[in-house]
Amino acid sequence: MKRREFIALLGGAVVAARPFAARAQQALPVVGFANSGSVQTLALMAAAYRKGLEEAGFVEGKNVLIESRWADGQYDRLSGFISDLIKSKVAVIMAGGPPAALAAKAATSTIPIVFTTGDNPIQTGLVTNLGRPGGNVTGVHVLFTELESKKLGLLRDVVPQAGLVAALVNQTRPVATSQTAELQAAAQKFGQRIQIIPAATEQDLEPAFASMAQLKVSALIVGADPFFNSRRDQIVSLAARHRIPAIYEQRSFVAAGGLMSYGTNLADAYRQAGIYTGRILKGEKPGDMPVVQATKFELVLNLKTAKALSLNIPSGLLTIADEIIE
Repeated sequence: MKRREFIALLGGAVVAARPFAARAQQALPVVGFANSGSVQTLALMAAAYRKGLEEAGFVEGKNVLIESRWADGQYDRLSGFISDLIKSKVAVIMAGGPPAALAAKAATSTIPIVFTTGDNPIQTGLVTNLGRPGGNVTGVHVLFTELESKKLGLLRDVVPQAGLVAALVNQTRPVATSQTAELQAAAQKFGQRIQIIPAATEQDLEPAFASMAQLKVSALIVGADPFFNSRRDQIVSLAARHRIPAIYEQRSFVAAGGLMSYGTNLADAYRQAGIYTGRILKGEKPGDMPVVQATKFELVLNLKTAKALSLNIPSGLLTIADEIIE
């Protein structure tokens, strides 16, 4: 065979091989990953999810593909994201955050859904039974909105002479009523004055903190909410500018300069969601898989921020803290 003919034949073989490789790639199951928050603030959670998938035997790019969509706290984008994933014929939808979970639940009753949610999954209508969900939905309940009273108690330990405590709440959320009721009940128990400050968009945050300054609040609870998580840096910066000691739901706020956080270990919850996704890919039915209730909680303190605010962290809190950032 002449050299020119051989090169031409080889080139044709390469071209023919590319569609085959593409078909092999397309044959892998695809997981649709839709999240209410932002990739910047939840990169560690996405990594933990992939770790859970690997524990279940699935490695991204090897025997599973992941198609990701991030709403960045703009919940109205979620229904479109979910529709796109359904059209792409994903095998499973991983819905991170309550708005994403509800959007997925509303969009399909056939494609398996694994959620992570800080809202009560029965009260919000995701499932009717935690032990045996039925249907196409299961996941991990991460217990965030139920921990607001605990956050108030911890905040009072750090700011014992607090006069008025503000609570930043996204009142457009379905759970805002129960979240507010829990905060008010906890405040009454502690004999603490509390003021609910609403915020639902990025434009609301500056006026919300200006209002806190006018009210001369002594401390702040940032309510559990995916929107607030997606605006982490802005909220931490505003708290620092107005010198307001604040407690948050996630460690990432403290790593970004916030004073303290208390909540579910979110990375572990996402890892568990990854394991559940792998089990479904192997053939298990989501309706037969109990909703997991997260049991790992973490208290994180930032001593540099405490010093900047002229606060002394009690030794008891230092002893029980899961992590101290200096």
